[in-house]
This record gives sequence, structure tokens and C-alpha cells, in this order.
Amino acid sequence: MHTMEMEYVIGVDAGGTKTVAFLAEPLGEAGYQLVGKGAAGAANMAQHREETVGQVICAAIESAFASADMAPQPVSAACLAVAGAGRAPERLRLLRWASEAKIAEHVQVVHDAEPVLYSANPEGVGVALIAGTGSLAYGRDASGRDARCGGWGPLLGDEGSGYAIAVAGLRAAVRAADGRGPRTRLLAAFLEHLDCPAVSDLIAAIYDPSVTRTTIASLARIVLREAEAGDSVADAIAEASASDLAQMVGQVTRQLALEDGAYHLALTGGVLIHDVPFRNRVLAQLDAAQTRPLEVTPVPDPAAGAVTMACRHWHRVHWRR
Repeated sequence: MHTMEMEYVIGVDAGGTKTVAFLAEPLGEAGYQLVGKGAAGAANMAQHREETVGQVICAAIESAFASADMAPQPVSAACLAVAGAGRAPERLRLLRWASEAKIAEHVQVVHDAEPVLYSANPEGVGVALIAGTGSLAYGRDASGRDARCGGWGPLLGDEGSGYAIAVAGLRAAVRAADGRGPRTRLLAAFLEHLDCPAVSDLIAAIYDPSVTRTTIASLARIVLREAEAGDSVADAIAEASASDLAQMVGQVTRQLALEDGAYHLALTGGVLIHDVPFRNRVLAQLDAAQTRPLEVTPVPDPAAGAVTMACRHWHRVHWRR
């Protein structure tokens, strides 16, 4: 059983699919000993008020404490990486909430791409590409300059995301059903997966009030599976989506003047982590565009990077004492 006699830090990754919290004991500037892990539902500052996001974050943190057999208590430092917190006003609102909730003595709030870099590189330098429910490319160079591309949400962008891939597949399927588009196995695949006896049943299955963006995004795996099985319509969707993601990375590298073959690329999000063939499509697109990374690191748990950031902050404060 752990006690709060030792100092602890918390790293949180709150995204459009789930929220994960790591509780750790800091060991030096960037090292740590993981003590507990917790999870809760989706949280996005662009879609929810800070109180709602805060409730989800608290649930994940409480789950992390419970896994360590500890009662929830304030820790020394916390890094909250939250989707939709890319602008200062959202971060300030969440910081005020965190202060009132007394999560930690020292709290950082950052957008959800930043800890992805720290998960792959302790200096947080390189390019992070997220393709989960949404999509975003973010980079930072050794001087601290940063750049981003994408991250506009489902109405304005999120190209290459699980949601965008799934919607493209669903639209292709119903166009085929209408006879307005080419024949595709996607139609039968969606009908089977959603337990729809007839094409018209897709309407109730997709527009049911309980269906969320995350639910729709999970259907991307059907599109990508059919793409690998040789369906030409699904293949075109997969290739266009990979191109969209590669273009985001390319734009970030140009903004930061990162040379071909000379930057680190960190990948996260369900689409890139769980579907290796699709990941390889993205890398092939980068290769074709001559924006190849020096090293590629899949990051299944960005909360680990948030812990690293919390440790660095703890170390700075600790050595000022």
C-alpha cells in the first residue's frame, strides 16, 4: 500500500475517445515509477464545458488512485493534456477548475498533442501525428518553436481520422445502395456489423441518439479491413485518408524547416496504433513526398508523456526549494 508521505505526480491524457490518468513517483527530471493507472470517458474542451471535462478527469484520477490502493489526494504536480485545449482561453478555464478541485500543488494544462512528443522523446522535439476520433499534426523544434496543422473538428476538418474514414465509408455504401456509386463490399460489411437486415435500417442504426462520434469512428476499422481485402472503394478512402495525414505532417515540417529524414515522428490514436497497414500507408505517403522521418515511434499511451511533463515541472520546482 502506498501513502502520500512520498511525492507523486499525475499525467492525464483526455481525448475524444477516452481519458487516461497515470499516477507516478518522480525519479529525477524525466524518469518516474508508475504507481497507478485509471481511465474514464471522452473529454474535449471544444465540445464540453470545463466542469464536464473536469468531472471526467477526476473520474480517471480517482481510478488511478484506486488501482494503487490509495485515497485520492492532491499530488505535487500534474499535467493535464486535453483535446480542444489548444487555445489560451480554454487552458485558463481548465486551470481555474483544477485549482478549485485541488488536484495538485502545481498544474499544467496543455493540448493533447504535446505529451505525444514527450512520450517518444524526453525533450519533446519532433512531430506528433494524432489520428483517432479526430486528427492533428503538431511539431516543435529544438529552439522551442512550434507549429500545428489540422485539429479543426469534424465539421471543419479532422481528415484522416477514424470518424472521417468511417463517414466516407458509410457514404460510399449508401451511394452504392442507391446506384449512384460503384459497387463495394462496404455495404454488406456495414449491414452485417450493425445488424441491419435491410439497407434502410442503416438510418435507425446510425442516427440513434445513443450513437456518438466515438461510436461512428470505431467503424473505420471496417473500411480499413475491406481496403486491405482489395475493395477498390475502401482502398481509395484509405489512400486519400493517408494522404491527408501525410500532408498535415508535411505542412508542420515545412513550417519548422525540418529536413527530410532528420526529424522524429510520434504516432498515436486508434487508427495509427491499431491498424499497421494504414500506418504504413501514411509512412509511404511521407516517403513519396520526401518528408521522411528519421525515426517513427508509435505511442499507445500519451498519458506517459504527460507524466514526463509533470516530472519535469516537479523537478524544476523541487530544485528551486
